[in-house]
Amino acid sequence: MSLFERFEKSFMPNYGTPPVALARGEGSAVWDVDGKRYLDFIGGIAVSSLGHAHPALVEAVSRQVATLAHTSNLFVHEPEILLAEKLLGLLKDPAKIFLANSGTEANEAAYKLALKYGRREGRRYFVAAENGFHGRTIGALSLTGKKAIRDQFGPFPVEVRFVPYGDAEALREEVTGECVAVFLEPTQGEAGVVPPPDGYFQAVREICDSTGALMVADEIQSAIGRTGHWFAHQADGVVPDILTLAKGLGGGLPIGACVGFGEAGTLFAKGDHGSTFGGNPVSCAAALAVLDNVDLEHVQKVAAQLRTGLEAIEHPLLKGVRGRGLWLAAVLTSDVSAAVQKAAADAGFLLNALQPDAVRLAPPLVVTDSEVQSFVDAFPKILTEATP
Repeated sequence: MSLFERFEKSFMPNYGTPPVALARGEGSAVWDVDGKRYLDFIGGIAVSSLGHAHPALVEAVSRQVATLAHTSNLFVHEPEILLAEKLLGLLKDPAKIFLANSGTEANEAAYKLALKYGRREGRRYFVAAENGFHGRTIGALSLTGKKAIRDQFGPFPVEVRFVPYGDAEALREEVTGECVAVFLEPTQGEAGVVPPPDGYFQAVREICDSTGALMVADEIQSAIGRTGHWFAHQADGVVPDILTLAKGLGGGLPIGACVGFGEAGTLFAKGDHGSTFGGNPVSCAAALAVLDNVDLEHVQKVAAQLRTGLEAIEHPLLKGVRGRGLWLAAVLTSDVSAAVQKAAADAGFLLNALQPDAVRLAPPLVVTDSEVQSFVDAFPKILTEATP
């Protein structure tokens, strides 16, 4: 019985059956169970910051698991403190941190933090963006503006009003003194790697300041160097009230973080929130290895090479390229992203059919210039193979 058959026999069908069974990885490459090599341009959905089997990550995790693997939140351990201090140093603005296990849990913490603020201030509703994605647990899902995955699980515990992403005037009309918080991604990931118009996040900050609503930046995908900056909001010149992190922070190990700036960092009282595994020593050791080994100059260089190379391709199926840093979408002229994903896999590249007309590119941040060039050189043929 194949791994695919065993998968179907053992697991719930919510993922379908993935088309490739992976066995191992090294750097930006992975091999399937039949020994075929691929360049990984998905990166575990923007998770594998240091690629696969990075020596620093292997050493940090191995050392920590052999020393102290788990404590719960009943005890203090140094890796969590070192990680918090490192993040605060990179953020530069006064803040406090809650560590969780995933992006959804980081957003749940942000949601609860905002709820506590809103009830104290007599506020009653949230604002989020159409097509935004913040997670699949009920609190995070209530803020997610994708009807296909949201509506069947309602009703939700609080009112959330959705506005078009990037439309500052629509946001201004919806955010009043009764708004608890505005939840937004600095670039919408699952919607198709859609960046906002220039100046949008400065406008969001001004709208929140003028109404007293909290500004929450969901940087689950966009942070930890993915856009060429440690945090995408820094490039926009704003500081949110609450920031959520996960994915690339652990480099492959599960970890999330909710950061509260200024007063938002002190809203929780003892017992208000918690996590048994949040701040796990092994995950914190992995995150420290990631932060110590991400090279932003390298990310910026290979990101520019990837974007320039893709933009130079003239092909009837390629409409354009959008995104930031090593987090791009190749936008297609027809809804054949699944065919592009398959043709790419056949050619030895793993891509993600994110939307019917867009494929996501999120390679490890350690991807080399030669690996980027090999993909750029191969992409026209991949597009031709996928052309209807």
